[in-house]
Amino acid sequence: MKRSTILIALLLIGFLKAEAQITLPQPSPAATASTVVGLTNIKIEYSRPQMKGRKVFGAGSDYLTPYGQLWRTGANSGTFIEFEKEINFGGAQVAAGRYLIFSEPNASEWDVMLYSDLSIGGNVGAYDKANEVVRVKAKSSKLTESVDAFTINIANISADSKSAHLQISWENTAVNIPIVANFEKEVEASIAANTQVNPRNLLAAANYYVAIDKDLDQALEWVETYLSTGKNNEEFWNIHVKAQILAKLGRTDEAIKAAEESLAGAKARTQGDFGYIKRNEDLIAGLK
Repeated sequence: MKRSTILIALLLIGFLKAEAQITLPQPSPAATASTVVGLTNIKIEYSRPQMKGRKVFGAGSDYLTPYGQLWRTGANSGTFIEFEKEINFGGAQVAAGRYLIFSEPNASEWDVMLYSDLSIGGNVGAYDKANEVVRVKAKSSKLTESVDAFTINIANISADSKSAHLQISWENTAVNIPIVANFEKEVEASIAANTQVNPRNLLAAANYYVAIDKDLDQALEWVETYLSTGKNNEEFWNIHVKAQILAKLGRTDEAIKAAEESLAGAKARTQGDFGYIKRNEDLIAGLK
């Protein structure tokens, strides 16, 4: 073979290889969702199939995801969820770790499963019930607006960050599985350890207890311990915290006295009162 012919053949091979590397959009693009519930990081990795005019959930073979059949809960290689710490999933305790999510949709209720053998990905044919970590029941609800691209995320996080929902939504259907974070013991251990090292942490602990209405007598003790140290009793903003706790405990006269002390300190500060004049005036007015 002539050198020129070999060169042309090599160039052609190179051209074909370059053509094979064209990148195109995926029909079910990859997605991630992550958030923190309580003190637990939660991360979801999944693929998002789209309706494309198809009927998704229903009874019979006319539907993309028929009722009563095992589903990989997404597309491609399946849906993964990872919990940084132990968590309560749908009423069952689940250890920290990474799991696959499988489900069996039905008209009014779904089975949703966490699965331990990650190697099967989205292969429902390889599913083995022995590897189910948990199977929970979840009511399904109808959406007023259609969701074209399959979506799964963490929604409805409570104000105290103790609970949320794993939310699955597609077409006109949504399913919410309750998630509850277990962090009270961890918080209490952190309070016990760190307040001994840094007294200012007593304030953070007290404010946390006030926010969740837990053991206000303990919160008051922490604030009073902090205020009794050094010149901390000059911090009118923290005296206001004490007044708030006393008010919640129903110790009205003491609460008014503490608020008046905080108010006097706020008025005496020439550089600005951070809004504590009004806060104390409002607290006093509400207690009288």
